[in-house]
Amino acid sequence: MNNTDTKLVRGNLVDIISREIYGAVVTISDGKISKIERTGIVESNYILPGFIDAHVHIESSMCTPLNFGAAACKHGTIGIVADPHEIANVLGVEGIDFMVNNAKEAPFYYWIGVPSCVPATPFESAGAVIDAATTEKLLKREDLHFLAEMMNYPGVLNKDPEVIGKLNAAKRANKPVDGHFPTGNGKALEDYIANGITTDHECATIEEGRDRCRNGMFVQIREGSAAKNFNALHPLLKEFPGKVMFCSDDIHPNTLMERHINGLVKRAVGLGYDVFDVLRAASYNQAKHYSIPAGFLQVGDNADFIITEDLYSFTVKSTFVKGVCIYDGSNVSFPAKETSRPNRFAIDPITVSDLGIKAISDKMRVIVCSDGNLDTFEEIMEPTTNEGYAVSDTTKDVIKMVVLNRYQKAAPAIGFIKGTGIKRGAMAQSITHDSHNIIAIGTTDRELADAINEVIINKGGISVVNGEEKETLSLPVAGLISPLPLDQIDIQYKKLESKMAELETTLSSLQMTLSFMSLLVIPAIKLGDKGLFDGKNFRFTNLFV
Repeated sequence: MNNTDTKLVRGNLVDIISREIYGAVVTISDGKISKIERTGIVESNYILPGFIDAHVHIESSMCTPLNFGAAACKHGTIGIVADPHEIANVLGVEGIDFMVNNAKEAPFYYWIGVPSCVPATPFESAGAVIDAATTEKLLKREDLHFLAEMMNYPGVLNKDPEVIGKLNAAKRANKPVDGHFPTGNGKALEDYIANGITTDHECATIEEGRDRCRNGMFVQIREGSAAKNFNALHPLLKEFPGKVMFCSDDIHPNTLMERHINGLVKRAVGLGYDVFDVLRAASYNQAKHYSIPAGFLQVGDNADFIITEDLYSFTVKSTFVKGVCIYDGSNVSFPAKETSRPNRFAIDPITVSDLGIKAISDKMRVIVCSDGNLDTFEEIMEPTTNEGYAVSDTTKDVIKMVVLNRYQKAAPAIGFIKGTGIKRGAMAQSITHDSHNIIAIGTTDRELADAINEVIINKGGISVVNGEEKETLSLPVAGLISPLPLDQIDIQYKKLESKMAELETTLSSLQMTLSFMSLLVIPAIKLGDKGLFDGKNFRFTNLFV
């Protein structure tokens, strides 16, 4: 139907405002709920509010915004609070405009913000700069709704003029500010919040979550493809139900094929949490905080809801936005749309000799990663050498890692990483939070060079090399996004995963984990395009001790 039709929908209405469930016939007219009549009986299905992702980077799905919505609505999602931080670091305002324009007129709540950290830090090379003056202009726009996660927490605490300028611009625009504070609690957290920052998705422990809630913050419980915090934080649903939101943050194509916010809802209800509190964390809390005009099954509301078989599996039978059925259990009614392919790639292929590094000491700093965790730690190890050059050593699980500036010709930054488990081959990608230079890991320099050059030739993508075999997923939109629908991306990505498995990685997602190994704002040690970086003290450090 279109939103000018009148339609009756029957089921057990889950009213999270009055906190009751009752059989009802809902009348939809002109895209809104015009009448709700109680039937007095238990109906065969359930009508409940659609889900809203409180914090997501669409680019991590490798989808356009339009294709993301078409995929997410199958899981009962009707809206997303999206930070276009990734594409903005490549293309600046042009990237933000791409996301907004691609999403226009789609039957879905795309609540897009203004990235606050472009570049994420001054310690790496990005493709663009969005300063305080530009931020102020962007926040005046009606199609941009909040200041996205303020990752530069040292800049906040040290009163950096540019950072404070952006925060003040959000205050003047009366738009909320998202947080990113992975460093703990106490006075620093209080000072961070005092600058008007209202959310955080970086909590790793229940103590951190409680401290943020007590200080008035919303905790966005994250369950993405790499970072997963639900197990640690779910007690907040009972302790601070009004301060919890569900989010995915970074979600991969294969994960989005399987689940979205519905996965968190199912798990939380399965653990015995109050269904109304859970559904509010999946929808209402974020809608009210960000002023998203989504409906909540009240007369006069937009007719936004989903129909499920029950309240434990949350299998979605249909999804409605403003009275339009955008998913009927089989088909999605999103409009077809050609997409432009803006990009920024300005380097030529490299040679094997570009990747050699002399071992100048018998002590070397190694990045240690772990599955499902964005944090790393440093380990001092003796380098394995070949003719005086430091090389990968699979017996120690120490593998060479490279970050290469993709915006201008520069020497590659080289480090070593432990914890990936790979035994052979190499992998490279242009998805490297947050500046999206090329990051690569490999057991031999030849395979490393081959994987990197595949990405360069395709002007963006993910490449896995194992001996003479290569598998590449091209990402021609900013080196981050494919114009293909999610199911087609998923097919290609599964081929990549199969090749990654042949490298014998012990990580559940080598690609996603690798994409965060250059995220300098997450401690303790990462590799940027300018060298090894100490994320605790916010300064460069040497590979060799």
